[in-house]
Amino acid sequence: MESKRKTEEESASPRFSPGGTPGGIGMFLFGLALAIAGGYLIMNQVQVTSGYWHWWGPNTFGLTLLPLVIGIGLLFFNGKSIIGWLLAGGGAVIIFVGILSNLQIYFQQTSLFNTILMLTLFAAGLGLMARALKHS
Repeated sequence: MESKRKTEEESASPRFSPGGTPGGIGMFLFGLALAIAGGYLIMNQVQVTSGYWHWWGPNTFGLTLLPLVIGIGLLFFNGKSIIGWLLAGGGAVIIFVGILSNLQIYFQQTSLFNTILMLTLFAAGLGLMARALKHS
């Protein structure tokens, strides 16, 4: 009878607790705050610039637009055209990947202390979140 009562009491008061551990929500939220702060500081030190388009030689960006434009034209003519969807989707993917591959990413100069602080905040936050989610 008592085991049945415990089961009813446990199901009557649902608790949100990461990993089923008591007090896990506070640790998880603190870890999340640390990870967000560390991630923000790391990303704030990164400078992203774009290089020139060098896929298939210089000045060939216009050629990558052809499949996209032809695909869009086919889709305006017939919205169910499989070839139109493939050309439009493939052209969009080629352009997106081309832009990403031509990005140049640099970590701006900073002190060793700041770098260690940023990485420690991020790693500690991830560790606390993982600890809060760990099943005991």
